[in-house]
Amino acid sequence: MSVTTPVAEPLFRPQDAVPMSTDPATVKPWAEAEAVLRGAPKVWLSTVRPGGRPHAAPVMFAWAGGAICVASRPGSRKGRNLAADGRCVITVSGDTLDLVVEGDAGRVTDPAGQREIIAAIQEKYGWPLTMRDGSVHDDGLPGGPEYGCYRITPVRAFGYGPDGLTATRWRFG
Repeated sequence: MSVTTPVAEPLFRPQDAVPMSTDPATVKPWAEAEAVLRGAPKVWLSTVRPGGRPHAAPVMFAWAGGAICVASRPGSRKGRNLAADGRCVITVSGDTLDLVVEGDAGRVTDPAGQREIIAAIQEKYGWPLTMRDGSVHDDGLPGGPEYGCYRITPVRAFGYGPDGLTATRWRFG
């Protein structure tokens, strides 16, 4: 699975834009946003609790299969939230763009997909997750706890320039 190239457009219309830019020349390509994501050491993942309240936590992530991927224990708050409702938001601040990526997270259960995510996480962080009995585990921790791998498919994203006056919206799908 890979992220499709989204439609990029100014976030604000001329009637909205005081003082935000509506100049199409300030629209950033998705490749620039993807570079910020790939280079970030961590992102903030916001999920939805069963009662509708938000939950946010910093998470390690990797780019695998053309998408943002995270690993989380199924019993953690974010793991339980994603199991019940995959809608989520990833936020990250970069030197050239601050990003908000709205998406849908799905648990990856096929062994090939899990191995791809494990390899990407290990390459980025040196985190030695392993496969055992069709599940992902951290055998370096007592009890070798299980982790779920999630792939986040963007729905829409917003990028804000460092000048505070430029913004881009990307629509996927």
